[in-house]
Amino acid sequence: MNKPGKLRVVVASAVLALPIALLYFTSADACPKPDGVTRFFVPKPDQGALAQIAALHASHDKADAKLIKTMIETPQAVWFTSGNAKTVRHQVEETVEQAEAQDAVPVLVAYNLPHRDCSQYSAGGAASAQEYKAWIDAFAAGIGHHKAIVLLEPDGLGIIPWYKQFRGLPSEASAYEWCQPADLDPTTAADERFATVNYAVDALKAHAHTTVYLDGTHSGWLGSGDAAHRLAQAGVARADGFFLNVSNYELTEHLQKYGTWTSKCIWFATQGADWSRGHFDWCASQYYPATASDFSTWGASDQWYTDNVESQTYAGYPGDAGLKQFVIDTSRNGQGPWVSSVSYPDNQVWCNPPARGLGFTPSTSTGVLLNEAFLWVKIPGESDGQCNRGTSGTTDPARGGAADPAAGVWFPDMALELARNANPPLQ
Repeated sequence: MNKPGKLRVVVASAVLALPIALLYFTSADACPKPDGVTRFFVPKPDQGALAQIAALHASHDKADAKLIKTMIETPQAVWFTSGNAKTVRHQVEETVEQAEAQDAVPVLVAYNLPHRDCSQYSAGGAASAQEYKAWIDAFAAGIGHHKAIVLLEPDGLGIIPWYKQFRGLPSEASAYEWCQPADLDPTTAADERFATVNYAVDALKAHAHTTVYLDGTHSGWLGSGDAAHRLAQAGVARADGFFLNVSNYELTEHLQKYGTWTSKCIWFATQGADWSRGHFDWCASQYYPATASDFSTWGASDQWYTDNVESQTYAGYPGDAGLKQFVIDTSRNGQGPWVSSVSYPDNQVWCNPPARGLGFTPSTSTGVLLNEAFLWVKIPGESDGQCNRGTSGTTDPARGGAADPAAGVWFPDMALELARNANPPLQ
């Protein structure tokens, strides 16, 4: 069934005749709002996108220029990844004020945790937990009384330093996961990560008009029980829900099942019957009883939640409407994940995969009760990093041996692929 959600979204486009330098909205008058409708913010586009549009016009490729123009006029998130407390407060204030001028709600991404991405392609982040807390306090202060949606730390719960799956439960894994920074104490690192995220939830939720979502990874990564357990430890009970698929390519239909299972597992293991509380490890997922690679089997996990969660009316099951909701990043998943015809040492399916496409444009009409919205979180057209598919070189063998741009830099070839292969097509 369709659910209107908290926000009804209108994707508005600038007039096509505007000069390229004015393709973003600068005032509410440029983007009139019908009564009773809230829209998502359209930020200023990447300068690389404007240069690409100019180059396409110069080569008389008006069709592709229009595709890129339509893509950058679609509401997208604004990422905050560095800077000191004073800097980030100013940047956030500026963004929410620009959104207010559009009569729009901004989607903000806070991405600055210590040991971010475990020092991989998107390495960086604050130098310490204390530095991060000052940064997130300033981030929250920058929002102030404005409306804002905050996606808190992509990968922050998927990649946790010195973490053991289902720690503290009877089925606790005996080994640490792969992220093992030498400069962190294995006995305290995971606890510090959860404490830091909990602090950020409280700092942001102290502002009445701020909606906060935590990292739920995606359907090709953690099992739904594992994700639910991490979310519970990170303070999802005090947040508004969780987000899925940021900067990734998993199919929306798969993500909607995974997100629904994760939400039901949170309730099962935290508020369900006495026998189920604490047992995130019992929750069905895409891995069991379903088979992850065979979507036709995922109904088996649906049935597990019907039998073990929805049946708990005696324990006060509130129905799906009473569970945590989730949002999905559909910015690049229109063609689903990349399946390489060549076996590389590491296919790096998340890193600039070729021939992908834009997915559903931002909307709160998702067709699934718990799926509150589709959002464009990763900026489509910006590189994921200098991918090498696990080889020893610095070039990308999946893209003809050329070197990919650094993470966050505009990637014209990929931008055009995404726009041309959009599913549904760009309007």
